Amino acid sequence: MSGKGGGNSEGSASMRVFGTVLRAMREHVGVSTEDLAAHVGYSRSLVIKIERGERMPPPGFAEKAETLLGTGEVLGKAARHLERGDFPSWFEEYAELEALAVGLYTYNTLVFHGLLQTEEYARAVLSAYCPVLDPEEIERRVQARMARQALLTRVARTPQLSFVIEEWVLQRPVGGRRVLKHQLERLLEIGAHRHVSIQVMLATNEESAGFDGAMTLLETPERRLLAYIEGQNVGLLIDDRDEVSELHMRYSMIRSQALTPEDSAKLIEQIAGEQL
Repeated sequence: MSGKGGGNSEGSASMRVFGTVLRAMREHVGVSTEDLAAHVGYSRSLVIKIERGERMPPPGFAEKAETLLGTGEVLGKAARHLERGDFPSWFEEYAELEALAVGLYTYNTLVFHGLLQTEEYARAVLSAYCPVLDPEEIERRVQARMARQALLTRVARTPQLSFVIEEWVLQRPVGGRRVLKHQLERLLEIGAHRHVSIQVMLATNEESAGFDGAMTLLETPERRLLAYIEGQNVGLLIDDRDEVSELHMRYSMIRSQALTPEDSAKLIEQIAGEQL
C-alpha cells in the first residue's frame, strides 16, 4: 500500500496454479522435494517456493521435472504461459479495489502512500527492502506502483482522496535530500487538485487518534465500505460493518487533529525549501 517491497508470496495467479499442479504431480508419483531438487539441479527451498507459487521456475526447470515425473509436456507448455504478478499475492485484492475506488482515505506513519510516491522515492524505498531485491525486480515493482497512480487523474467517477501523513515522514530523507525535495514538490502538485486533500499530523501533537498505526479506508463503486490494514508481509481487508465504522470514526478524528490542507501545504513547501 504505502512503501513496502512486498512479502514472500509475490507470485501471480498463473504461478500459483503452476506450483499447485507441479506439487500434485510430484506427490502422485511419490517423488520427494529433495529428489526433485537433485534431479533439476536446484535447491529444495527453490522447489518449495515454486510449488507455493512464490518463485518463477528457472529456464529448463519444467522440462527437467517432466523427465522425472513422467508428465509428458504438461509442465513445459504451462510454463510458457506463466506471468509474474505485479504485486505480492496478499496485496492483489486490495490493488484491484483501489483501482476502482470512488473514495480512498489513508493515514500513513512510515513512508508516503504508494499513490503519492515519485519514481525516485519508490525506487529508494524498494532498494532498501530486505532481503535485497535484484535490479530488474525493483524496476518492475516501481513501474507497477506508478501504474496505480492512474487513480489520481481518473476522469470517470473522479474519486475523493484524502491523505493524512505524519510530519516526520516529510522530514526523512529517503533516497537523499534531492529525492525528498522532489517528493515534497510532488505532494504539492497532487494536493492542488480539488478532489485531493493532503494533511499533516504534527509531531508536536500530544494526542492522536492514530496511535494504533496506518490504515486505508475504501469506498467501492457500489458504495461498499472497506478497510485495509498492512503489516510485515501481510495485508488485511476488513469488511465487517462495525469494525469499518469504528475505523471511519477514528479517521475522522485523525483528520480533525491534523493541520488543515492549506496549512499542511505551507508546511510541506517550507520543508521542501530546506532540502538544499
